[in-house]
Order: sequence, then C-alpha cells, then structure tokens
Amino acid sequence: MLIKTRRDFLKVGLKSVSALGALGGMAKFGEMNALAANGPAYQALVCVFLNGGNDGHNTVIPLQTVQQNYAQYQAGRPGLALAQNTLLPITTKSGDTYGLHPKLPELQQIYNQKKCAVVANVGMLVKPTTRAQYLSGQWPVPSQLFSHSDQTTQWQNVTPNGIASTGWGGRVIDNLQMNGYNPNAQFPPITNTAGCGLFCVGSNNLPTTVPYTGAISLATMNNVARSAGMQQLLTFDNGMQLVQAANGIISRSNSYAVTLNSLLGSANVNAANFPANNNLASQLLKVAQIIAVRQQLGVTRQIFFCSLGGFDTHSAELATQDMLLQQVSQAIAGFYKTTQDLAVDQFVTTFTCSEFGRTLMPNSSGGTDHAWGSHHFVVGGAVQGGDMYGAYPLLALNTGNDATGRGAMIPGSSVDQYGATLASWFGVDASNPATMQSIFPSIGNFNQQNLGFV
Repeated sequence: MLIKTRRDFLKVGLKSVSALGALGGMAKFGEMNALAANGPAYQALVCVFLNGGNDGHNTVIPLQTVQQNYAQYQAGRPGLALAQNTLLPITTKSGDTYGLHPKLPELQQIYNQKKCAVVANVGMLVKPTTRAQYLSGQWPVPSQLFSHSDQTTQWQNVTPNGIASTGWGGRVIDNLQMNGYNPNAQFPPITNTAGCGLFCVGSNNLPTTVPYTGAISLATMNNVARSAGMQQLLTFDNGMQLVQAANGIISRSNSYAVTLNSLLGSANVNAANFPANNNLASQLLKVAQIIAVRQQLGVTRQIFFCSLGGFDTHSAELATQDMLLQQVSQAIAGFYKTTQDLAVDQFVTTFTCSEFGRTLMPNSSGGTDHAWGSHHFVVGGAVQGGDMYGAYPLLALNTGNDATGRGAMIPGSSVDQYGATLASWFGVDASNPATMQSIFPSIGNFNQQNLGFV
C-alpha cells in the first residue's frame, strides 16, 4: 500500500507495526533491573490460532487404545470418517496408538522425534465438569458456548463469565516485565502477524503488528515531500490531547518500523524452509526473521500471534481440512526447522489454539457443527514430545464427555491449564498461586495446574 495522505498513514499505523505502540510501556523497560530472574537468556512463545473451530475428531483419531479403537470412531462419523489406511500412526508412551490426519506428515515426523506433543480435548472451563453436572443446568460453565466470537474471546482472555480488557498473553508479558525481563528492549515484546484479539493485550503492553509483507513506516511513502510533511504533522502541537496521543502512537510505530526494517535485511533465515502460497508459513517466516535479530532488538522474552482462517467447516469439510491442515503441518515444520538452524529450538515453543472443536456427529452438508473441546499440538525443542497429555474423550454419543447428544465433547483440560503450563515454562513463577491466578483466574479450580508437556 502506498501512503499518500495523513489518513492513509493513520489507518496503517494503527494496524501495522506497533499497532498501538506500548502506550508508555516501552519507557518502563529501561527502568527495569537488568538482573532479571534466573533463566534462559531468550525464550519465545508462538501461538498459532486456527480460526473457525478446527475439527479435532478428524485431526487425531484413535486406532487402538485402552479405551476405544478405530471402529468406534468410524461408527460415530458416517460419511466423514477418514479411511484407516490413510492415517499417520503415532504411539503414546503408554502404548496407545492414534492416527494423525493424512495431511500432517511433518507433524508426525516431529512427534516421532519427541519434539511434538498432542494435548487432548482442551477447551474453556470454569472448573472440571462432568456430563451429569453440565446437564443439571446448575454447574458453572462458560457463557455463550458454541459461539465463535465469545469462545474466541474466552480462549484469549480466559474469562469464562465476564468481561476482561486484557488477554493471557499480554498478562504474561506484564508479569515478566515487572520481574525485570526485557529491560533493554528496543521493540515491543508481543508481535501480531494477523488479527490478534485480546490475547496480545496487557495492562502495560500492547502488540506490535508486523504483516508478513513487512513493517510499514514513513519510509514506504512514495514521495519525499509527503514524508517530510507527515513528520511535521506528527510533531505539531495542536493542543488536542487525543490527537497528540494518536500522533505519539504513530511516531512510536514509525520508530519501531524503522528499527525493524533496518535489521531484517541481516536476518539469517533460510526462506526455503517455508512453502510458497501458504499464508501461515509466510507469517511464521516473518516471526523467524524477527527472532533472528532478537539480540539487536534487545528482547529476552517474546510472544508471537499468528492465525489461519477457514476452519468453520459446516460443509465440504474433508476437502477444506485437507488443504488447511497441510498448510499448518508444513508451516509449523518449516518454522521448527528454522529454529534449529538458528540454534534456538530449545527456547521457542509453538502451540495451536482454536475457539472450539466440532461435533462428532456429521451434519447433512458433509460437515460438522460447533462443539467444545478439541486437540492441539505443541512443538519445540523443550517439549516433552512423543506423547499425549490430557484425557482423550470417549467417541460415543450421549455418554462420557458428550454434552449435547451430538458429540460436543466437554473438555478434559482447560485453557487455563494449557496456558499456565506454557507460562510456567516461559518464566512466570508458578510457585506463587496468586501470580498464576492473576493471569489465569480459574486455575485454582484445577488440581493439576501444569499438564507437563513442556
């Protein structure tokens, strides 16, 4: 996009690099104690959000487990069950065998290298919930279940009943910042590559937005005079506080963009690891480039948010999921290979999220409908991989975890537990219940607060 007017720049400045700067948060970094908490010199969390509600039932399928086998899965999905001979087998440490979707060979390979874990049946919960408790109508459950917007928001802010102005990714960074991390940062610690919601927002930190096409700054304007004029507009004091605040945000955005663009040319990243025509891969390539210049940016803890849409498969699910899961597998594998090339694979953990899973029972349109829990992947050198964490649900209607009679599975593990496990690895003090509960408000309702996958 060519920037010709101040309005153009305002639009891009608030959506592109440093979408809202850090509203003063960056100034605090220089005041932090450089002797931060003991731990690795650098760590990053990379969230990959699958927008629309990925169908976990066709992503991780039981072949032969203590509880069930392929025949039970097949019986529950007439017309939508994947052929057994196409599935990619994985084995848990207990000896149970599952099959991954046939378009996930790269993730199967990383799983077999014990650097990828499956976390089964994760979803938003207030507290552990049985089918009988849910059906009683007296048990606390998240509000507006099965709603895209509500469940996306709840996944990102872990507030199942209520309103929150921050997300758990932002709160994690707030906590680490208060404990001395990122004291010399020249760049915001949270980066969004595609449409991050509340997940990225903290009380003292707001995300920088870096499109995979590159950061946008005043230097991208096609006219030197316009660029100079824009600079003058941004520094002109017109006495209006709101306008001055907006100018300050855009000025910081431009500063971050200039800093980043000046460094990315030296990022030693092999772009061949990332397949072409793959939106998620393009986002993760940009993440890898930013990680490659982490020392020049002065960051020791970073969170990245990427996303891929299209998972709302009410119809034509088989073909749609084939295409999307292939992109996910190839993109995450390319990114993991790049972290190995950069020798940071032990310090970078990638994890998937999606607002909910889908019903076991297909609908009449060759698809599935909104449900609840779903299965997720965690990838990285520090991951205790080659295993499944959490409880895989019984694939039978009107029993086990089925909340609705159509196979909407009540989660066995909560988003709070999933996020707290990642946050603990990232440096949040899990030994202090108040600290973890300030980030994950419902975590105290669960006996097992760390699922152990990293």
